[in-house]
Parts: sequence; C-alpha cells; structure tokens
Amino acid sequence: MLHRFLAVVLCSCCFGDCLRANQAVTASHPPALPENAPAILDDIYSWRLDQAITEARQMQQQSPDQPLGYLLEVEALWWKTWCLSADFKYGMSMPRHREKLPADQHYLELTSNAYLLAETSLQHKETASMQIYAGLAEALASRLYSLRGENRAAARAGVRAREHFLRALALDPNAADAAFGLGLYDYYVDTLSTMARVLRFFMGIPGGSKAEGIRLLQTAIREGQLTPVLARFYLAVNLENYDLHYEEALTLITPLVEHYPQNPIFHLTQGDLYAKLGRKSLAAAAYHAAAATKDPDEDRQRKIALLVRQSLDALGPPAN
Repeated sequence: MLHRFLAVVLCSCCFGDCLRANQAVTASHPPALPENAPAILDDIYSWRLDQAITEARQMQQQSPDQPLGYLLEVEALWWKTWCLSADFKYGMSMPRHREKLPADQHYLELTSNAYLLAETSLQHKETASMQIYAGLAEALASRLYSLRGENRAAARAGVRAREHFLRALALDPNAADAAFGLGLYDYYVDTLSTMARVLRFFMGIPGGSKAEGIRLLQTAIREGQLTPVLARFYLAVNLENYDLHYEEALTLITPLVEHYPQNPIFHLTQGDLYAKLGRKSLAAAAYHAAAATKDPDEDRQRKIALLVRQSLDALGPPAN
C-alpha cells in the first residue's frame, strides 16, 4: 500500500544504499553511549515509559547540548502513541491512522530540538554519531507525520533522514545503528505495489532490496547500540506482515518477550504469530500475558485490554 510506504519506509528510520558510501573508509568503533542511556532504553522496552521519560529529561538537563536525551524521550512517547493508536485488524495489532492531537506538538518540538543540537555539533565537527542523531530526529518526526496521514511531510523528513544515515556510514562503516534504518528502507521499498513504485520514481526516492534490508537489520540486531530491540521487533513484524514467514518472525520476537515480560506489545505480537501458526493455546497464553501487564495510565491499560479481547475473539475457541 502506498500509505504504508510513506508511513513506515520513509519514517521509522530510513536508510539506503550503504555499500557505495562505505568505500575507502577505515573501520572504527562507534563511541560508547552515555552511561545512563542503556538503562533508559531498558525502561522504554520494559514498558516503564513514564520513568524513561523522567530519566530522559534528566539527561537533557545534564547534557543540554546533546541530542540523545531528546531522542530517548521521543522514543518513549512513541510507544505510548503506538499503544493508543493500535487496532486489531488482519490478525495483527498495529497502529492505524489518527488525527492530530495537541500532545503531538511536544513530540515534534523534541525532534526539532534534537535535530538542531545535532546540526550545531556537526558544524563544529562531523561525526558518525551526530549524523545518526540528526537522522533519527528526522525519522522520528516522519513517523508521527505518517501516522497522521501527512504523507508528503513524512516523505520529506524520511529522505532527509536517509541522507544523514548514509553520511554516518560513510564516516564509520561500523555504525550499526545506521544499518537499522537503511535496512527498513531497503525492505519496505522492495515490497511496494506497482502504483507506489511509479510514485517513488517520480518523487526521486531510491529503490531498495529486501534481501539487503534483512541483512542490514540483522547487523543492527547484532551490533547496534541504540537500535537492536527495534531492529528485532520491526524485522519480526515485517516478516509476519509481508513475507508470511511466521516461524522466523517468532524466533525474533520470542527473545524480546522473555527479556521484557512487562511489554504488552511484544506479547501481542507473539500471540499473533502463534495464532497464524495454528497454535491456539500458545496464542491465548501470549494474549493473556499481555493482559496481565500493568500500565499506570488508564487509557493505555484499557487499550491493551481491548486489543487482547479482539485478539482472543479472533482466535476463537480452543481446538479439541
């Protein structure tokens, strides 16, 4: 679908043809993340979203000239948005199109702040990490634009993100977090319908290879600092949604369920995969595990309960 292309390919973290950008560049190791960044990421994926936001804001205060604290707050906000925008359709719980909300302004202000800080740093000294941060800021903004159906804005931000990620890999071929978005870009572009391919051509958006996209996502899973969880999650969802490779997707999502048992989205995704494989009892157990997770926000808790009910209704009675 065209809207899916503009909504995810050019938004979730877009990248493209990294091999040519890497020529004649000496390998190096990416700088270590700030000491508290892994703990914030762990809180996000453990569904301690409010705690993660508090910690990200503390990082912003401690390092006001660094973009990462703003990006981490946006990532935590995105999972709240993911939850509240989700619906169960076609055997999957996924975010669907929604209208603009007042809270969106804060989200976009954070992405703008992160981008400006990264650009300011790049003017003084160009580094792969700052190119990644600039790209992530554009990509995270594009992700919200796409959810709201603002496809042109999503596409423009996504293309700008891609340019930053390509430059990051030119500076450092080992920048595996750049491979995450490049992988998503290549994968999604290769799944486009004929109509969407024609539009992509007229918009001047580069093509991609699904096989290369999968390889790059696997690189991010193995070697990324910021994006291994996201790479694993999105690869699982894509293999489920586009390739119908349910067993392979299940092997990707299961470690996330085991490591982050309080994340209801991971349980729901695992349940959807079990259901498509005809393993009803395991699917029901995964859905019930999602229902058992706790969220201090009543709206999100109600939405998870609704998604679980819809999933169980679609599953039907247990097999005899």
